[in-house]
Amino acid sequence: MKTLIYKFFAVGVLLGSLTTGWFLMEYNQFLAKPIHVQDEPYYYQIKQGETLKQFSNNLYLAGIIDRPKYLVWHGRLTGVANKIQVGEYAFKPGMTPRDILRDVSSGKTVQYSFTLIEGWNFRELMQELAKSEHLEHTLQGMNHKQIMEKLGYPDQHPEGRFLPDTYHFPRNTTDLDFLKRAYQATEEYLAEQWENREPDLPYEEPYDALIMASIVEKETGLASERPAIAGVFVRRLNKRMRLQTDPTVIYGIGEKFDGNLRRRDLVRDTPYNTYRRNGLPPTPISMPGKDAIWAALHPADGDALYFVARGDGSHEFTSNLKDHNRAVVKYQLGGKPKPFSSMPTVSNK
Repeated sequence: MKTLIYKFFAVGVLLGSLTTGWFLMEYNQFLAKPIHVQDEPYYYQIKQGETLKQFSNNLYLAGIIDRPKYLVWHGRLTGVANKIQVGEYAFKPGMTPRDILRDVSSGKTVQYSFTLIEGWNFRELMQELAKSEHLEHTLQGMNHKQIMEKLGYPDQHPEGRFLPDTYHFPRNTTDLDFLKRAYQATEEYLAEQWENREPDLPYEEPYDALIMASIVEKETGLASERPAIAGVFVRRLNKRMRLQTDPTVIYGIGEKFDGNLRRRDLVRDTPYNTYRRNGLPPTPISMPGKDAIWAALHPADGDALYFVARGDGSHEFTSNLKDHNRAVVKYQLGGKPKPFSSMPTVSNK
């Protein structure tokens, strides 16, 4: 009788071992086997409050995995069952269930991007931001004062406050949160560069440097010339010469500007007309990038007080009005001298 019992026990152990071995083999095969995704990624949005069990069942119903229970068990065994994070995920061909669980428990969500272009003004920024399909739009219909109030800076003008760069973000990030991030990026970079600025600059505060950087940004066709252009404007300020730069006049005209800057525009007084007003304009005129901010705080040495566009993106720099007028004849008048009234101006036209 005992021998029979031992035999039954041995058979039971053997069957149990075989069952356990089969289960472990199938479990490991499941974790290592690529998910059922062909060619294009499968996008999935984990909602607030969604459990690993619900997530696994949804993947099973979508035909992405075969054994949803195994994914739940693996989450429990590895201690991440309660750590899946809300957001949009992309499950790509070749990924395994183990990869999926790693991504959703670490919050590796799909990231979209938006590039804020150097030289944009705030109106252009908001127009382009409104076109993004991946942002949640909460600021539509608001004017710039209302937007700045939402950001927490009700007394600030928005121009120049948002750092040009490519920003990455998950789906349904709000446009307000996007602007907060770009605003903070400008604040941090400007503060950092202000501490390391060159001595004897004609700025009373970092905001003055931001205004200057915005002008440098709009005047620069060749990136390497930013410090030289900044140097011209800094020297003009130090000599109490008016900046006399076209982009400020154009900014003052606003949306009415038709692409043709006329002499009457240069003599019409506005807060942004640096042909009529001394010093810097009241606000930035564009969104300056890091290089323009750096140039405004590290202008190139020299004696140039004027520059004129050569037509290839570069400029001819001169130190006196006589040479400047010669450069105007050469590069703007086709080398044919003719009577013209040259204001002692900086020209990029």
